[in-house]
Amino acid sequence: MSDTNAHGSKTGRPDGGPRNAGPRMIAIVGPYGSGKTTLLESLLHMSGATTRKGSLTAGNTVGDSSAEARARQMSTEPNTAVTTWLGDQYAFVDCPGSIEFLNDTLAVIAAADAAVVVTEPDPAKAQMLQPFLKALDDAGVPHLVFVNKIDKAQGQIRDLLSDLQPMSATPLVLRQVPIRENGVVTGYVDLALERAHVYREHAPSEVVEMPAGIADREREARFQMLEKLADYDDHLMEELLSDIEPPADEIFADLARELREGLIVPVLIGSAERDHGVRRLLKTLRHDTPAVAATAARLGVVGGDVAQVIRTSHSGQGKLSLARVLSGSLKDGATVYSAGGGEGRIGGMFHPFGDKLAKVAAAAAGDLVALGRLDAVHTGDTLSTAKGVAALKRPAAPEPVHALAIAVADRKDEVKLTAALAKLAEEDPSLAVRHDAELHELVLAGQGEIHLKVALDRLASKFGLKVTARAPRVPYRETIRGRLTQHARHKKQSGGHGQFADITVEIRPLPRGEGFVFEDRVTGGAVPRQFIPSVEKGVREALEKGAFGFPVVDVAVALLDGKYHDVDSSNEAFIIAGRLAIHEALPNCAPVLLEPVMAVEIAVPSAATSAVNGMVSGRRGHILGFDAREGWPGWDVVKAQLPQSELQSLIVELRSATQGVGSYTARFDHLAELVGRPADAALAHARAA
Repeated sequence: MSDTNAHGSKTGRPDGGPRNAGPRMIAIVGPYGSGKTTLLESLLHMSGATTRKGSLTAGNTVGDSSAEARARQMSTEPNTAVTTWLGDQYAFVDCPGSIEFLNDTLAVIAAADAAVVVTEPDPAKAQMLQPFLKALDDAGVPHLVFVNKIDKAQGQIRDLLSDLQPMSATPLVLRQVPIRENGVVTGYVDLALERAHVYREHAPSEVVEMPAGIADREREARFQMLEKLADYDDHLMEELLSDIEPPADEIFADLARELREGLIVPVLIGSAERDHGVRRLLKTLRHDTPAVAATAARLGVVGGDVAQVIRTSHSGQGKLSLARVLSGSLKDGATVYSAGGGEGRIGGMFHPFGDKLAKVAAAAAGDLVALGRLDAVHTGDTLSTAKGVAALKRPAAPEPVHALAIAVADRKDEVKLTAALAKLAEEDPSLAVRHDAELHELVLAGQGEIHLKVALDRLASKFGLKVTARAPRVPYRETIRGRLTQHARHKKQSGGHGQFADITVEIRPLPRGEGFVFEDRVTGGAVPRQFIPSVEKGVREALEKGAFGFPVVDVAVALLDGKYHDVDSSNEAFIIAGRLAIHEALPNCAPVLLEPVMAVEIAVPSAATSAVNGMVSGRRGHILGFDAREGWPGWDVVKAQLPQSELQSLIVELRSATQGVGSYTARFDHLAELVGRPADAALAHARAA
């Protein structure tokens, strides 16, 4: 069989992979529960990297080796294993399935040659794949779908694909149709070879005669596959229109080329737990996925020794930067420079295999290696052995949607906590840490409830820090409804010069959002000019804590009159008088509590839009409208206004209603009066805090 077909394309022949592919990096992505970690175990076992398969229940898998992942039986960070199959080297990266760890997945797929999207055969769970399919389409990463757990399938594969296709900007192309016996999938028909296979438990499938009754379905599915391939191959289209049977090498060539160019998404079936279909998947990855040169071109690498850091981790061995070499090579001990100006000397180079590291001396284009002791290098950085490397595009971290105020039990650990949080945020840029000076809180924000719980667990396991956590306080404000003229006098005699200041001020409300205005209406020099700024300073200090204990906003204070003493009056005396006037006036000006209201945009599948309406109204919010989400078929964006106090658990309820895929963004919009029971509850909570 020749290496090219009649019109010059590579054949992608069954007995050989693409020439000079070099090491390849394959991302394994998909929703929680789809079986990605089990698939990684099967791939490693098939390639001879392990002598026995691990299992999640036994807690002995290569992936999900961290304590946090083991405890939850779910991936909480990318897990990498380098292996070799038929002479080709692969770095498989099992990415977390929860949307709360999507930022890790985005960093991985940016540098991957291809991705395997793992899904269960249940059409009801198809919606969970959309964030991953969208991310791969947006990044231009070639990918295929592996329908896992096919032995447990209840419905038809065509129904699953029918639900998935609107979620993918790239056409899905079914490569295999299942063979069923008594309602259970026992094998498949390869549509390219028109060859039937029966699964064998933990062994290669066996070629058998085409079962009776499947011929019509096989012909229909094969023609649909060829039609989609012909959309990108005029020669194949002519053959189909002329009823000419295309040769197998031409079909394989088109399947390979169109996958590599991101024109189609092949769909394979199997069961990772039973090793069904995994060898066929490996063959597809070997024959059809692009080499690192194509990935480098996609990312805009123009030559030289270039690598991209896709993850940072801190352990007992120090800091490790997981980097994909995209061009040239790197050597242990070499000095590297980042596009952001960082510089460091590689202090150890390793091939990762789960939580184990195998030391290597050098890495070539395509290799995925962990680099030691690059303190000035961060996740997403572009590295080179030469200065002035251009930064490669990297995904921006999503905005936080959930937050906790945290504290250590022992104050002597506060410095240690700050350092530990900085390392966690370096490992995971979708975590954010901020000090709230007004509320005296250290706030940790992230992508959801599980995301933050995992972060707190890592503080304990990696840094020996146990913290308390609670919902952050709300930055309430207060204002007044009434208008009042207030007299205040500060007089003190304690030997020597005394203190004297006498003022009369008027305090009145301003329209919402006007802030604070101070007016000087003194006439006749009743208060000397040098003391007027002191009065304003005292007023401002008093407004920092009003009748309810919160900062006062939207008020105007006018200095009307006053008295002074030639000897005893001073700036300090008039500051104190200004404070006294406001403290005495505020309780008599009909004070009212104000709460921050956020402008919120909630993105959900359209089926959940009505549920979102209920969530908003149940949280004292107001729906402003909704639109179709641009670039997301079957999704809506609900625009609403919600009190900040009602946002704390919104993401938990939202994820529950959307199979874990819904999210939102929020920004401050305005302050609104809070009265009645909500105001009483807010004040009681503030007093307790």
